[in-house]
Amino acid sequence: MKVLGITGGIGAGKSTVLAYLSKKYRARVIQADQAAHVLEQPGQECYHRIVETFGKEILSAGGEIDRRLLGNIVFSDKKSLEELNDIVHPAVREYIIQEIQQERLAGTAPFIVLEAALLIEEHYDEICDELWYVRTGEEIRRKRLMASRGYTAEKAGEIMQNQLSDALFLKHCQFVVDNNSDFIENTYGQIDRGLVEHGFL
Repeated sequence: MKVLGITGGIGAGKSTVLAYLSKKYRARVIQADQAAHVLEQPGQECYHRIVETFGKEILSAGGEIDRRLLGNIVFSDKKSLEELNDIVHPAVREYIIQEIQQERLAGTAPFIVLEAALLIEEHYDEICDELWYVRTGEEIRRKRLMASRGYTAEKAGEIMQNQLSDALFLKHCQFVVDNNSDFIENTYGQIDRGLVEHGFL
């Protein structure tokens, strides 16, 4: 059972690609961000270390980590982002490896899809058979983030600055899904072709 890694900058449309792969092909989708959500809950592996590092002011009234408050800290400060990544990413990687093993044992999905913003930086190419890059221009991504998440243009720009360049994504990925089109069928067609040509089906 092959593992397909999906990556791309924030606002590129990775969620759209994942939803299509799950719905049309019944692929098992594993998202690093969702795994982090699980591991950051009170009592879970990363919770105590995050609170210890960033202070109790990142907690909600119910004692859970408020990801919006934490995000305000880390996305505007590279050192803080690195500290958070050092806590969360090794734990997420181990969680994902276990999920892949369980999925292979179950044998019910045609292939596994792994999505992570730091797929390349965290060396998930060691786990995936291929990495695919969802590629979308910065201006389109900025507009999407402003519309879907209520970000200011400045905040969207700050987050994008902390991510890999287009050239680095292209260097490390074996297939590019161009998601600039207003017609989603164009994106779907590229995915269909890529899965056949790259042996996932």
